Amino acid sequence: MLRKSFASLISIAFGLAALVPPALADGDVEVRSRVITDFKIGSDETTFDTLEFLGGLEMVSPQRLFGSLSSIRFRSDGKNFVGVFDTGHWMTGRIERDPQGRLSGLADVAITPMRNRAGRSFEGKGHMDAEGLTLHGDQILVSFEQDHRVDVYPDPGFETSRAIGTLPIPFPKRSLRANRGFETIAVAPIDSALKGGTLIVAERSLDMGGNAYAAILDGPLKGRLSLAHCGDFDATDGAFLPNGDLLLLERRFNMAEGIGMRIRRIKAADIRPGAVMDGEILLQGDFSYQIDNMEGLDVFTAEDGTTHVVIVSDDNHSILQRNLMLEFRLTEPRAGDTARLQR
Repeated sequence: MLRKSFASLISIAFGLAALVPPALADGDVEVRSRVITDFKIGSDETTFDTLEFLGGLEMVSPQRLFGSLSSIRFRSDGKNFVGVFDTGHWMTGRIERDPQGRLSGLADVAITPMRNRAGRSFEGKGHMDAEGLTLHGDQILVSFEQDHRVDVYPDPGFETSRAIGTLPIPFPKRSLRANRGFETIAVAPIDSALKGGTLIVAERSLDMGGNAYAAILDGPLKGRLSLAHCGDFDATDGAFLPNGDLLLLERRFNMAEGIGMRIRRIKAADIRPGAVMDGEILLQGDFSYQIDNMEGLDVFTAEDGTTHVVIVSDDNHSILQRNLMLEFRLTEPRAGDTARLQR
């Protein structure tokens, strides 16, 4: 009964948040952070398959625009970042760390309205429902739902620029669900088989085989493919590892089980035209873990050369949800180790 009641409250919160779009704004934002030290609630466990939990943040702000974070990308320094809100806003800033190197807060945060190709900004999600972004040389690519498209922005200068182009998507828009379009957009390493190609994956727009639409938009392996859609989990973001493998963040929400998340690793060899991508689950959690509506994932190389994975949540501007940033270190699997996350 408690689970169903809580799920009902979350469902109501999703609906109410959609009815009250934040006003447009431009400027610096104060963000207050509470440090998260455990991923599994009530446990000091830090190792989950090949992911080691390093710490996290729960973030709040007196600026009501802060929230609804859909995707995040870190610069090459592993500190400065660019994010998008599904309310049609950019967020820029940098992470701060304590003397032990753990996340301690955000600094220099700024929120600015996004502009379409005509240079217009909009309140609400109808035209500027930004769900994914990726850094691509001197450009930033942003995927949008509802008005399904991938727009191109200059980098630097995206905060004040209109979209300067739109990449063709090889699917009829009528085949895409309004609020279940392309949430994942990621650029592969230049030395991988995709040679820097751009991959998009739909959240829950499914083909006749029940798999989610996906496509490589450019490069030598340009073409259509799909993602094996498993149960109630939907793809919400992804990023490539240095070796060309893809880490895919997936979210579950239903009235019976509430919110869940997982990270799936897809091998580089399985990302090619005509393929149905699938892979092993590295991490899975529900409300017994420090998660919420997890929507964004990025990967970067830390100063010590290790690969770090950061995931963030979208609070839908609801008092019942949280803005989270969680950081993990990807470790090499031990030979013959097939242990999975203990729930």
